[in-house]
Amino acid sequence: MVNFSPSEEQELLRQTLADFAREALRPHLRESDEKNAMPDELPAKAWELGLVQESIPEAHGGFGGTRCAVSGALVLEELAYGGLALALHLVSPRLVTVPLLVAGTDAQRAHWLPKFAGAKFTSGTAAVVEPRWDFDIAHPATRAERNGGDWVLTGTKCFVPLADRAEVILVYTTTPDGLAAFLVEGGAKGLSVGEREKNMGVKALETFPITLEGVRVPAAARLGGDGADLQPLLDASRVASAAAAVGVARAAFDYAREYAKERKAFGVAIAQKQAIAFMLSNMAIEIDSIRLLTWEAAWRLDQGLPATREAVLARQYAADQVLKIADNALQVLGGHGYIRDHLVELFLRDARGFAVIDGLAII
Repeated sequence: MVNFSPSEEQELLRQTLADFAREALRPHLRESDEKNAMPDELPAKAWELGLVQESIPEAHGGFGGTRCAVSGALVLEELAYGGLALALHLVSPRLVTVPLLVAGTDAQRAHWLPKFAGAKFTSGTAAVVEPRWDFDIAHPATRAERNGGDWVLTGTKCFVPLADRAEVILVYTTTPDGLAAFLVEGGAKGLSVGEREKNMGVKALETFPITLEGVRVPAAARLGGDGADLQPLLDASRVASAAAAVGVARAAFDYAREYAKERKAFGVAIAQKQAIAFMLSNMAIEIDSIRLLTWEAAWRLDQGLPATREAVLARQYAADQVLKIADNALQVLGGHGYIRDHLVELFLRDARGFAVIDGLAII
């Protein structure tokens, strides 16, 4: 029998993050967007919640919990509801810790995981997207070639969160034997971080282009040592994107619904007008649809089942629908939706990014 109810532990986690998103993230959403920066105090507050440490084994300084993709989807939805850019900043270290947990060697975990289990927020990130019209996440143009006992990495990446301060960057490349990922220390010779990107949405998230010009790393820096099946990581990233889209869609819908209840035209709330009511109901239907697709893909990841089809469907449908939902929310507000006095224009700009957001989060 299919059960769509979170466990008691998952519901407690979801409610904790929902409260944090509303009380700690949402009040800073407009200011962080205008200033293009994360408020200084938020990473420390979020770190206390154990968003990264909870799945790190106790032997490496973490809380010893078990990684759960469904729980990760619940968490990311709630954080993105509070603010997408802020959420992606706070969970960016998981771009390193989750791949290490899934595919890393014992030596890689022992070396890197303790760095993300300390008392302070520590930056780690992944370099996935490339500035090419024909970019394919499974076949990057960035290459890694063997040279003696080392690997030499060459290529260009973009949309790399917090690249200017990351302890380590997990770089996805193509090798002679297929897709691979390499742990590259921040400041490595041949690694250069460009000027911060100026994006239409998620403006509080600092993303950068990076260039790898003959970056030499030891063989032990390849994720999994001799290599690993990275398909589960690609799927987990797609599911994370879909979960974040649910959060943004919910935020836009809730804002529009409350506005429609309060705004009056010809003596009645516009929510009672058939055109507005139908628009809102369709938005609610699509939000539930995205969430169910996301949960199905996450559940398959947790069961160790093939999840590529489900993850791709969830991500693609989420990218399409979150944009429509945010645009409809703006239309509900009419002319007010176009001005910065209301958050729906921010939600719309963030929603537009899901068409190109790849590899900015993982569950």
